Amino acid sequence: MGPAADDGRESYLAFVESHQHRLLRAAYLICGNRHQAEDLLQDALLKLALRWASVRDGDPAAYVRAILYRDTVSWWRRRRREWLSADPPEQTAPDRDGALRLTMHHALGLLPPRQRAVLVLRYYEDLTEVATAEALGVTVGTVKSQCHAALRRLREVAPDLARDARSGRGPATPGDLPTGLEVNP
Repeated sequence: MGPAADDGRESYLAFVESHQHRLLRAAYLICGNRHQAEDLLQDALLKLALRWASVRDGDPAAYVRAILYRDTVSWWRRRRREWLSADPPEQTAPDRDGALRLTMHHALGLLPPRQRAVLVLRYYEDLTEVATAEALGVTVGTVKSQCHAALRRLREVAPDLARDARSGRGPATPGDLPTGLEVNP
């Protein structure tokens, strides 16, 4: 094994080590199940490893996120059922925004998978409508309608979030929430 092979392996391992937590969080927010998120990320990282030589000079994190979202959509299409989680994510230390995070996590868990995915991509990953549509393999119109329906549903299932947004004391969108919805490895 020559130095070039070692270089590719080392850069891949460095990428995985530096990005795995954020990618796992995104996978968890999309599917709502820690074990499924871990499996989804593992499969995505395997696909990345197979294409590392051609992807590493571009944006490998975007490549992995696209794999995550497309694989999740494929899983939904095969399964055609929701997976809701009643358990909040594990947290290492309490913080002042904990109640808000738990409320948002619970509310996201009540959304259908596609609506949850659209909100995560639009507000947590800060993607445009076009980029969200590309990541999910749907039209921009679908992204808009799913986002509208998801925000309406969030207002119904978590009226405290909507009330805080109207009073100016809280978030107006899921993206305004604290970003600490971490999944502990």
